[in-house]
Amino acid sequence: MVQLKRNKSNYFENTIIISAGDESGVGPEIILKALASNQIPENVRVRIVGSKQNLINTYRSLKLIGIKNIANPDELDIEDIEVSKLNNSSWKTNCGNSSFVYLKEAIKLTKFQPNTALVTAPICKKSWELAGHKYSGQTELLAECFNTRNVGMLFTAKSPITGWRFNTLLATTHIPLSEISKNLIENEDLIFSKLNLLSDFSKQFKKEPTLRVAGLNPHAGEEGILGTEEKDFIKESLEIWKKNNPDVKLEGPISPDSCWISSLRAWNEKGLNGHDGILAMYHDQGLIPMKIIAFNYSVNTTIGLPIIRTSPDHGTGFDIYNKGIAQCQSILEAIKTANELCTKSRLLNTH
Repeated sequence: MVQLKRNKSNYFENTIIISAGDESGVGPEIILKALASNQIPENVRVRIVGSKQNLINTYRSLKLIGIKNIANPDELDIEDIEVSKLNNSSWKTNCGNSSFVYLKEAIKLTKFQPNTALVTAPICKKSWELAGHKYSGQTELLAECFNTRNVGMLFTAKSPITGWRFNTLLATTHIPLSEISKNLIENEDLIFSKLNLLSDFSKQFKKEPTLRVAGLNPHAGEEGILGTEEKDFIKESLEIWKKNNPDVKLEGPISPDSCWISSLRAWNEKGLNGHDGILAMYHDQGLIPMKIIAFNYSVNTTIGLPIIRTSPDHGTGFDIYNKGIAQCQSILEAIKTANELCTKSRLLNTH
């Protein structure tokens, strides 16, 4: 097996392992498109974990409909895995099972190789469940595999206009809206632990970062009129954390409807000193502004793991499977971000 792109010295500074994700979605297509681009640094080795035959089938299908800029699997470094079909199971279930097996193998390869980062193509949580894998997402499996309790789902994007890095961390992740308040209250150290993760991540790019915290309720509770969580414990938690971290400027809780306005400006206007990270209270509160502002450039990064892990900030795209219209910018950004973070963490002796 041959790497598609090599630099003149054949020297690779970092290795990026890509798990192929759910093969009934856009994962294989965006991987092949990304690897045919000229945006991947030449000193990065890319290795795909998945079915080579499936990648070949995807390549042939896309070529038949006129897609030209796509990598040939015969010229790629592939950890070829053929997963046996589950008895009497649907294609959806089998694809879910295969994506689970690919991720487990990719984790294993990343864990035992130096200067290596993991990029995960999208999976379908329901397909995992149908295949018997009871996890609410890839983040939860990663945390279990590394026996790591305090992990964070952080979305990061580098503006192609200004070069400013936009970071949003989620305090709670894949839980129903009705359980968010209870989750925040019952996990007394949750805000502390997430701010610690966000601070550590931001310090890779700035020595004394500025962080913001979004309120849970409209207008951050309006002093208890529109919700009491801010008044009861969020404000107090922020004051305690601020005293223990004097090198970080902490702002909040800020009304959620205005918390990301400065992010939009820093993304589009050069010369602005934007904040370095925002802590959102729940999934959609953080993801909606992230996707609107940094669409296609946003990358999901699991922080708190002993490895670097990133993924594109979109789902499986079942509705556009093999149509040739899936964009590969987000997985390209995931590869580039993984490489950058891998280099930084290696220099800091943390990976």
